[in-house]
This record gives sequence, C-alpha cells and structure tokens, in this order.
Amino acid sequence: MANKEFKGRVIVGGTYNGEAVVTRQGFNTLASCQKSAMAGKKEILVSDRNNPDLFNKSITGKALCLPITIGSTTGGMILQTICSMGINPAAMLFSKEADALAISGLILAAVWEDRHIIGIDKLGDDFLKCVNDNSRIVIKEDGTVTVINSTALQKVLEKN
Repeated sequence: MANKEFKGRVIVGGTYNGEAVVTRQGFNTLASCQKSAMAGKKEILVSDRNNPDLFNKSITGKALCLPITIGSTTGGMILQTICSMGINPAAMLFSKEADALAISGLILAAVWEDRHIIGIDKLGDDFLKCVNDNSRIVIKEDGTVTVINSTALQKVLEKN
C-alpha cells in the first residue's frame, strides 16, 4: 500500500512526525483521560473500557486518530488540563468535523498553557480506513496529514 495524503481543516496548527494511535469509534475524553490525570501519572493510559481500540494504550505524545469526541461537557477542560500536566497527545486528527468542546480544549491549551495539541478535522472516512496503530504520521502546518505505510518507512530507514 502506498503512502496516503489527506488534507483537513486546521484548528490548531503545527508539525509532527511520529506514531499514530487509532480509534474508529467516538473518543470519550473524560472517561479516557481522567483516571491518569487525577492520579498524577506521567502519561495517559486510556481508561475507557467502552473503547476497546484504545483501552490501556498510551496516547501521550502520539497522533490520536479518531472520528469524533463524545461524552461529557468537560471534554475541553480535560484537554486543557492534560496539556497543563504535559501528558497530552501531540495531535488529534479527526476524520469528521470536531465538536465545539474538543475545539475549545485545543484552543484553551494553546492560549492558557502554551502547549499545543495539533488539531485537524474533516480528514474524511478514508483516513480512518488507512491509518493503524503504530502507523507513521507526518503533519504539516497547512493541515496535510500523510500516513506512511510500513513498507515505505522501511525503505526510508534502509536508505539512511
């Protein structure tokens, strides 16, 4: 499979080159992050048992690929809080349009905490069909997201 490039709407810009972690169902921000944050952990291990794609996986420093966020109205506040603790994902990449609560959390983190979670939405359903856990993700400032398949990545690594 060739590398795939997607273009979305930039909510909070930035660049990233790293690992993906993927859920194909709604991401409940409170249920996923609260346990690690309240315990003062050094990373977010997703605690939402209703999300088998992510349960017990670390999202800290990774590109969290998801369709949408769901759940509590505290979602934005949770995103801002985990940024203040330095345990946030590097990016949130939405296949659908991000909701106002997620957007508010991304903006609050950038403004109040000077910590950015790159936020890009409207990447499309094909994005979630293409990306898998541990896929290499490259994000550009303009909202271009490239999913690098493992064969192409291996070729790049062999050249270096």
